[in-house]
Amino acid sequence: MHFQWYPGHMTKAKRQMQEDIKLIDLVIELVDARIPLSSRNPDIDELGKNKARLILMNKADLASDEQTRRWSEYFRNKGFYVVKLDARSKAGMKAINDVIMEACKEKIERDRRRGIKNRPVRAMVVGIPNVGKSTFINTYAGKACAKTGNKPGVTKGKQWIRLNKNVELLDTPGILWPKFEDQQVGLRLALIGSIKDEILNIDELSLELIRIIQKNYPGILAARYELEEEKDAVEVLEQIARNRNCVQKGNELDYSKAALLVIDEFRSGRLGKITLEFPEG
Repeated sequence: MHFQWYPGHMTKAKRQMQEDIKLIDLVIELVDARIPLSSRNPDIDELGKNKARLILMNKADLASDEQTRRWSEYFRNKGFYVVKLDARSKAGMKAINDVIMEACKEKIERDRRRGIKNRPVRAMVVGIPNVGKSTFINTYAGKACAKTGNKPGVTKGKQWIRLNKNVELLDTPGILWPKFEDQQVGLRLALIGSIKDEILNIDELSLELIRIIQKNYPGILAARYELEEEKDAVEVLEQIARNRNCVQKGNELDYSKAALLVIDEFRSGRLGKITLEFPEG
């Protein structure tokens, strides 16, 4: 399978972010905890150099706890602040506030020395499509989500979101990058739903997922679908179709329906806490 999806609006969004970064103290980057490296846009490091950096490992409730711990360590060793979260839950949002203050303490201290008091930290929220940016902002802002209007030097119509007296957020559209050098990255993005399903071969995708689970999480498929999971992926999918009554006209097995079922149950966490890639070492 070949994965590629880069609509024209993403080029425009990237140019806008390059313009806005001048106004920013901190880049908050959301990644998907199930694929922490593959869900990072490589352009963001270049965009955010010389800025404080915070990685939010979203959807940690769907990922392996042990692998999330290892990934958090991996990013901290590279100089990032890291918080794991489920963006739908208010739990942990206060911790994010504390980390933002910690990440920007040099800037706050610098302001204080210049006699600038109470200038809020300005943070840009970035991430690929479907990684949960809007959910995070809405949960983090809660009811107090007040748009602070246009700032000087910012494109007319752009809105900043004032979270509290200390933090203002600038939301950005989800952007991918023009070319996946490694098609495994494309595969993982497709599996979590960051590439439109309509342009994918869902049957093939589900077979890839079955193989990953067989290798790294033995026993999960057997327990969930009551089948023998030692067989090859096609036979496993066939067993799932049979056991879950995925049939079409003429009593034929409906492999596409079974494939969609497996993908949906992975994405929703019903298959268990599954991380698809692992830090080296």
